[in-house]
Parts: sequence; C-alpha cells; structure tokens
Amino acid sequence: MIAQLSLALWKIRNYDVIMKAQIIQIGNSQGIRIPKIMLEETRLSAEVELEVHPEGLLIKSLQKPRCTWDAGFKAMAETDDDQPLQTESATRFEAKEWKW
Repeated sequence: MIAQLSLALWKIRNYDVIMKAQIIQIGNSQGIRIPKIMLEETRLSAEVELEVHPEGLLIKSLQKPRCTWDAGFKAMAETDDDQPLQTESATRFEAKEWKW
C-alpha cells in the first residue's frame, strides 16, 4: 500500500525527490534553506520537530496536542464505546461547576 502511494506521488512530481542544500550561517547558528516546493508538499510550517538519527537529521511536523483525538472519538462512537468512565463527580467542585 505504501509503495503504491509512493509510486503514485512519484508520478505527479516534476522534480527529483533528493535535493542538495548547503549549510549556511544564520546569525550565531547554522541552517539550511528548504526549497518552497518541498515545504508545500510536506506541509511543514512555523515550528517543526528535529530528531537526530544515525543517518542524519529528521525534520517533521510538530505534533499538536490532542491531534489524534478526533479519530479516537470517531472510533469509539462507531464501536459504541463512548460511555463516561466515571458516573459520579469526584469532587464537590466538579459536581457544582461541570454541567453537561
């Protein structure tokens, strides 16, 4: 499945996947310029996560908190598993303040 998807994406590209970049001085740091077309295709923007791997540096989208919750809620609803875990409020504050 992944190989088929990769092959399908390869067919619609009009450039080589591997691009060279030079490490440049940026203030007291160093960085690389990422071609616009790669940023658009990967949907990278603003903040990213950097991971060091034996082969090099991995740049990936920053995982937003709760980004997988929608899929989890949908799966729970489909299996009728979306029942409250707790039937009574744990504190008086919750009983008074949390109204559904």
